[in-house]
Amino acid sequence: MRSPAARATLLPVADRRQRWQSAAERAADLAWPTRPRTWRDLPTRLRGTLSEVLRLTTAAVLSWLLAWQVTGTKYDLTSSLTALLVLQASAYSTVRMGLLRVGAVLTGVLVAVGFSTLAGLTWWSLGAVIAASLLLAKVFRLGAQALEVPISAMLILGVSAPDLVAEARVAHTLVGAAVGVLFNFVLPGAVPNRRAGNEVLRVAYAAAECLDGASRTLAAGQVTRRDLSEWAERARSVSGPLAVASRAVSQVEESRKLNPRALGTRSVEPVLRSGLDRLEGCVIAIRALFVVLMQELPDETPSAEQRPDRPGSPAYDEDARRAFAVVLDDIADCLRGFGQLVRAEAEGNLEEAERAMASSLEILRETRAILTELLMSRPSSDAGLWLLRGSILAAVEQVLVELDLERRFRQREEWQRSSALTLPRLTGLEVRLPRSRRAR
Repeated sequence: MRSPAARATLLPVADRRQRWQSAAERAADLAWPTRPRTWRDLPTRLRGTLSEVLRLTTAAVLSWLLAWQVTGTKYDLTSSLTALLVLQASAYSTVRMGLLRVGAVLTGVLVAVGFSTLAGLTWWSLGAVIAASLLLAKVFRLGAQALEVPISAMLILGVSAPDLVAEARVAHTLVGAAVGVLFNFVLPGAVPNRRAGNEVLRVAYAAAECLDGASRTLAAGQVTRRDLSEWAERARSVSGPLAVASRAVSQVEESRKLNPRALGTRSVEPVLRSGLDRLEGCVIAIRALFVVLMQELPDETPSAEQRPDRPGSPAYDEDARRAFAVVLDDIADCLRGFGQLVRAEAEGNLEEAERAMASSLEILRETRAILTELLMSRPSSDAGLWLLRGSILAAVEQVLVELDLERRFRQREEWQRSSALTLPRLTGLEVRLPRSRRAR
């Protein structure tokens, strides 16, 4: 058994180790918020990825083998490329994707064959082929396949026997498109529920990271205008993950059309969309909070006699500043918990996520009550300070409204009633949140 002196010597080492571990966990959450939390979850996560890799690889190799048998040309990989591109589309849009791909290749081939018979390969014919191909792609509205027109044209223009190569390229494209369409109906891809849920969770973690940084700065000491600018910029950067998540959620409903794997399953798009809307509302409230702080922060640090209760001033009550830092930290925890809740709703694993969310919201409400008591107990004749306090609490309250678990519970009940298949109901979930206090 170690002596008290030895234990005291080991305390700094343990403290440093804990800080490093916390920093590593935060970095891992930021880089991969959807990572498996236990080794038991790893096979489940890998199964979907490995099956999709096997499906795409098989389709690409099979299309190349078929094209080789049809054309006798094995050095053209257009069939494999076309099959992969077509397979990226959903079963509903895969036919349109295949037709666009074939149309783009045919357009480029015709342009190249026409120019090759007139002038061959010169600097001006190359430029004319590229320009004509891009213009025709716009006329035919080929969309994402527009660049395939000049690519095909250049490949055909640069060979010595353009007619033969043109025939082989068209044949390879047709084989690849056919294999891609066939695979999407015979072996369709999974509905990307997990990917959409992960993107929603990534939004929650990105928003939480904004508040984590602000909380650490507030807990460390005074706040400067530069700090507030960095917080606001980080909050604005969440728009990127929001847009990505919105597209991923839209793809969930699109991928269910004409997909046999979606038969007998419920659509989780309403759950994911409503959760993403709530997170977007939270991000807007966070931005508003940072803007108010930036507007109200004085250009120069006031003295203790002039402004005794300005946030960031030396005389500002340290307890209030630290309490507000705790509020931001708790909001960050709630955002992460809400993201996990939405993803769990989409996957049907709800009990643990909702229990954690209820606990986080209770902690946040208690901390907000402490902050309100500290701020409102210090009267001031400066009206701007009262507006600042009200704006801060209004922004925090807006986050609470967006993350309200009771409201989310009612929305889930409505979704259950309107869905053809019901979600597994929770056992023992109380709509009223517990009143337990967190030990400080």
